[in-house]
Amino acid sequence: MINPQDIFSISNAKQFEKIALKVFRFQYENNIVYREFCELLKVEKGSIKSLHQIPFLPIQFFKSHEVLSNTETIQDIFTSSGTTGMITSKHIITDVSLYEESYRNAFSEFYGNIENYTVLALLPSYLERSGSSLVYMVRDLIALSKNSSSGFYLNNYDELISKLVELDSSGQNVILIGVTYALLDLIDIQKFQLKNTIIMETGGMKGKRKEIIREELHEILCNGFGVTSIHSEYGMTELLSQAYSLGSGIFECPNWMNILIRDTEDALSYVTTGKTGGINIIDLANFNSCSFIATQDLGKKYPNNSFEVLGRFDNSDIRGCNLMVL
Repeated sequence: MINPQDIFSISNAKQFEKIALKVFRFQYENNIVYREFCELLKVEKGSIKSLHQIPFLPIQFFKSHEVLSNTETIQDIFTSSGTTGMITSKHIITDVSLYEESYRNAFSEFYGNIENYTVLALLPSYLERSGSSLVYMVRDLIALSKNSSSGFYLNNYDELISKLVELDSSGQNVILIGVTYALLDLIDIQKFQLKNTIIMETGGMKGKRKEIIREELHEILCNGFGVTSIHSEYGMTELLSQAYSLGSGIFECPNWMNILIRDTEDALSYVTTGKTGGINIIDLANFNSCSFIATQDLGKKYPNNSFEVLGRFDNSDIRGCNLMVL
């Protein structure tokens, strides 16, 4: 029997694969939706001996099915954002402490002690609805910072501007976590020359602005905030772990998360390092739902296991993976 806490002690690739295969077998046995998907692919539990043989559940299943690997009491339900009429994803959480341990450990791994920072959050579209896993995480990080200046900002840009200037000029280490369009709105109002602040964008124009490529976006944000690089967080409703980019759009995963790049023409095969394909995510913190998810994002992986997100498939284009997605 695997203990879900074991995932946070993973320290190398061999250990990761060993635990991932145990998680696969557990979820095959206990997750009805995942097992049915595997059976449709004619995959038997005992035939899987490596990461590349594991079936990845299309992410759309979180819109159409309850993806669960146990029958414990539901503690929370995270939902995706969506425009009116859209079907949103639903991630049912039976052990929210796994999520908390995942993002706390990952933050510490990439940024050190949270108490060394003031955390400012500019997440209007997330705050204006319920069920956001991002808001859950940031609210906890704000509390863990133990800093009275940390907090959320909705549309009160003037207050945020004065707080940001005051904190940065006093030498305080600041992390400003913002949804992309709101960060652009902020620098339309005020240009900054920040010296002690990390700007972390969480992606998403949310229909508020025209989508632009990352290089252009980060150049605009760097100029507007007066910083040399833009950090990014890569997470989603259907996951309980995040990857982080400390600049240049190159993401790294915590030790219990990894990605594989699948062929866009054949969802069951993989492309070589450096080639573009669909992003498959292994998130072992997703112990109680599904740890093996085929996303709708396009990307490429590099030799050191870092990766880049390049865009998205169009809505109809997850070839070979739509067996049960109706």
